[in-house]
Amino acid sequence: MSTSGDNVQKALKQIDMLKGIDKLSERVRNKSINIPPRDGFPIEDLASPEGKDKRLAYLEEHTGKTLPTLAGKTSFDDIASLRGNIENFIGMTQVPTGIIGPLFVLGTAIEEDVYVPLATSEGALVASYHRGAKATRLSGGITSVCLVEGVQRSPVFCFDDMGQLAQFLVWGYAQREKIEEIVGQTSRYAKLDDIRANVEGNHLIITFIFHTGDAAGQNMVTLCTNAICLYLIEHAPVKPNTWYVESNYSGDKKATTLSFTTVRGKKVAAECVITRELVKNVLRTTPEKMADYWLASTMGVIQSGAIGAQGHVANGLTALFLATGQDVACVAEAATGITRMEINANGDLYTSVTLPNLIVGTVGGGTGLPTQQECLKLMNCAGPNTARRFAEICGALALAGEISIAAALSAGHFASAHKKLGRKH
Repeated sequence: MSTSGDNVQKALKQIDMLKGIDKLSERVRNKSINIPPRDGFPIEDLASPEGKDKRLAYLEEHTGKTLPTLAGKTSFDDIASLRGNIENFIGMTQVPTGIIGPLFVLGTAIEEDVYVPLATSEGALVASYHRGAKATRLSGGITSVCLVEGVQRSPVFCFDDMGQLAQFLVWGYAQREKIEEIVGQTSRYAKLDDIRANVEGNHLIITFIFHTGDAAGQNMVTLCTNAICLYLIEHAPVKPNTWYVESNYSGDKKATTLSFTTVRGKKVAAECVITRELVKNVLRTTPEKMADYWLASTMGVIQSGAIGAQGHVANGLTALFLATGQDVACVAEAATGITRMEINANGDLYTSVTLPNLIVGTVGGGTGLPTQQECLKLMNCAGPNTARRFAEICGALALAGEISIAAALSAGHFASAHKKLGRKH
């Protein structure tokens, strides 16, 4: 139901975005990005009270942020504030949280070091992502760009026959202004971006695509879509026999083949060039071994029937989602991505990752819970006008993890690292 005029406006927006990316890339190529010296972040393989205190002190000194609830210095007892987050409440599940960094991220909404909190019980995960952060930072940082945004809800309308469906659809095409009015009345933040139709026999799926501001927006788009559907059902010249607010077509919490032709949440692409010397000295392998491994692993993942081709994006995103109050189930779709590694003309390693389905937000949902709010503040991602920044950090984190695991597997270090860090001693 989008018009040609709408598509022209979207194309112009994309051109403006591409110009911004081109300027950013030019700065990267000309090395005009100022990366501060890397201070001695206190890393530690085995957890200890002394190491924890050192890292908390380091973070407070270098970021100006404190983590009192996460660190256990203050307790959470405001049970009433959990309304809207949990039912049948009995207590809190504690997940160990580590930190990686500094991770240097260059994007449309960020150009600085960040320390990224990761909540996980998988040994070796934090160490792996930390190594990726180190290698990419020494190589000039990761360029990570949020390319496009949009959250869908796809109701289905069931008719007796395609003739009735066509009448309903033709009438619906003329309701764009009214639909936008309904969205504005239902939500202060949601904006209707596009409407698309998909016909299957006498079933009509209409996909409403919204911009949801700094919220992940799942509840927001559900309420808006429901209000739109109620209007359509009441006023349409032809009534469907039945309808459902979600047809299971939108891709909500599942990997789908629509991932790379549309966007759900935020689409982010990240890239980095790691010099041959740093691949050898930090990652303990060679560009050739990493490129060869990634080619072989891509053939393997294609044979497995997976959607996308990446190593372990879900590892980093799940840990970051837990730490920052995201809807963790959305990792099922957010981890759909493509990673690529190849040797460039200088003999260095070019790496990239593209994530088309990042359902993330910095307001609403679980982002206001005490430890989750502290973790978001640590990255300057708490509150309004920070969601794009957070998405670009997600892309950079994913790439750091892909680089590290590919290096370990290409050099034969994967099993030994998990034996050392991933087992109880």
